[in-house]
Amino acid sequence: MLNTTHTSESGISKAMYWIPRLLCILAILFISLFSLDAFDYGTTTAQKLFAFFMHLIPSFLLTALLVYAWYHEKWGGIIFLLLGILLSPVVFNKNYQMNNSVWLSLSVIAMITFPFMVVGTLFLIHDSIKKKSAHQ
Repeated sequence: MLNTTHTSESGISKAMYWIPRLLCILAILFISLFSLDAFDYGTTTAQKLFAFFMHLIPSFLLTALLVYAWYHEKWGGIIFLLLGILLSPVVFNKNYQMNNSVWLSLSVIAMITFPFMVVGTLFLIHDSIKKKSAHQ
């Protein structure tokens, strides 16, 4: 006899497994786009490549955190959530100083730090679902 409840829970669990990972990959790729600014300067090719890799350091760190969170969802989720929360005021202040617009600065937060807060929350939710299904 087929247990349909178990099958739908398994589908939800699979979705909750993949959604934070894919969202995080997309967010890291978005952050990585900013490293292309390194090629705008009137410098030598070596200096441009050095600047490019320097701009990619946050992406490398976020990728390392994603690899960690992939296997340790609880702690990875907590770190992503805290990273988004703690960096939001920094990103807001930096952008507000440049453009003096609250709304523009909030939209930058929505694009840069908010996705990582969502990723952290989704990792924590999946960890909770996984633990509940293991106890049943």
